[in-house]
Amino acid sequence: MSVSKGTAKWEGGLKDGSGVMKPAHATEARFSLGSRFEGQQGSNPEELIGAALAGCFSMALTVALEKAGLKPRAINTSADVHLDKDGGGFTISKIELVTDAAVPGADATQFQNIATETKKACPVSKALAGTQITLQAKLTA
Repeated sequence: MSVSKGTAKWEGGLKDGSGVMKPAHATEARFSLGSRFEGQQGSNPEELIGAALAGCFSMALTVALEKAGLKPRAINTSADVHLDKDGGGFTISKIELVTDAAVPGADATQFQNIATETKKACPVSKALAGTQITLQAKLTA
């Protein structure tokens, strides 16, 4: 199978330093203490985890819907990754996954069942098994 690669580089101390995270074949994402905890410009590792989960789920949902004989027109997924204090450190306490999908011919119950099973089967969801992941799935016109 495939191996995906990413790199990160950090320079300086925690408060005055900054870094770059880079998927092997995509644009780099700059990050710092300020972008991670203070709302400053830049990215953070949690955003990349959220994007990875949203992307994986959307692709896996497409496959699952097609296996059920349905062809989605569009799937839009977001992931809110919650980083909370945990003793002397931090933990990702939960991820709220929200998806809206335009799927002609699907009924709401069928769509909910497929979306729920997809959340369990998505490789990134499996990698994050120690984290609570909730799903709000909505079928749109």
